This record gives sequence, C-alpha cells and structure tokens, in this order.
Amino acid sequence: MAKLYFYYSSMNAGKSTALLQASYNYRERGMNTIVLAPSLDDRYGQGMVTSRIGLQSEAVSIRPDEDLFAMVSSLMSEKPLHCVLIDEAQFLSKQQVLQIGRISDHLDIPVLAYGLRTDFQGEPFEGSKYLLAIADNLKEIKAICHCGSKATMVIRQDLDGNIITSGESVEIGGNDRYVSMCRKHFYEAFDASD
Repeated sequence: MAKLYFYYSSMNAGKSTALLQASYNYRERGMNTIVLAPSLDDRYGQGMVTSRIGLQSEAVSIRPDEDLFAMVSSLMSEKPLHCVLIDEAQFLSKQQVLQIGRISDHLDIPVLAYGLRTDFQGEPFEGSKYLLAIADNLKEIKAICHCGSKATMVIRQDLDGNIITSGESVEIGGNDRYVSMCRKHFYEAFDASD
C-alpha cells in the first residue's frame, strides 16, 4: 500500500534537492512522476522547482483551491503515475492535504511532500500542521544553525538585517529574507528585537 510522506525542516536543509533526487531516481527506473509546486512560490518562475545548489525541474503549478486528487486521477487516465512529489507543501490547504492522503490511499500512489514546519514566528503552517497529523511517515531533514546545532526554526529579516516579529505568515523569499536557527538562538533573536 502506498504511503504519504512528509519531509520537513527549516530553510536551507536541502528539501528541494531531495525532492528532485527522488523524482530522478523514479524516472531513471522508467517510472512516471509528477512534481507539484504551489503557484504562490514564484521565486524561480511558476511551474519550476529549483534547489539552492542549482538543480531544477519543471513542475505543475497548483492553485490554493485546486483539487489535487481530481488532478492526479485525471492524469492517471493519460499514463500511469508512480509517485507524486510536492515542493513547498507548507502552502497546501487542509483540504489539499486530505486530498493527497486520498491519492496514496485510493489511487495507491506514494506521495512525497516537502516543506517547512513553522513560519518566522514559530507557528505551524496550515499544510504542515495537517501533514504532521496525517502523514504515514514523518522525516526530518536537518539544517544547521550558525552555532553548529540543528536548526529547527527560521527568522525573517528586513533588507537591513533587522529581525521582523510580526506580519503575514507567508512572504516568499530566500537567504536574503530568512535565516535558519536552533530554537535557543531563534528565541534570543526574536525576544531581543521586541
């Protein structure tokens, strides 16, 4: 029976690289995959998954209201699918997380979702919250804080490097806006900026 996997971490842990490697491994064996990416993340253009080390792949851009179960069911009528891979899964809605669970349960296709666990305020993203609740397998991908400890949190900075402690949960950005930190240094930086 297929499973739903959630690979989570803070930023800069290699989630997109791991996703692209998994897709490559399936395809190298002659199997069909589909890579999905939320339309919200357009840093490298819509419909692209790009890793910091330069690997990239085309992806199907998904809207926040898109029915992922219906999409994958329709695609399966065209050709068999052996794996569904989702980048930036933290941006999925609760309904979309339930839909990808149905993909593994009813279509018998493994789903590998990759995403952040929490936002810059230490709050869980909606997609991540429900993935943590229903995924069959949870796998942490480790990132490193500047102190050498495991980074589990991420802070947001303005263009001058000042810590931002309030605002919208979602603001697309990379190393120019976000820094991964261990819990200790996250709270020290967060509390110092109040």
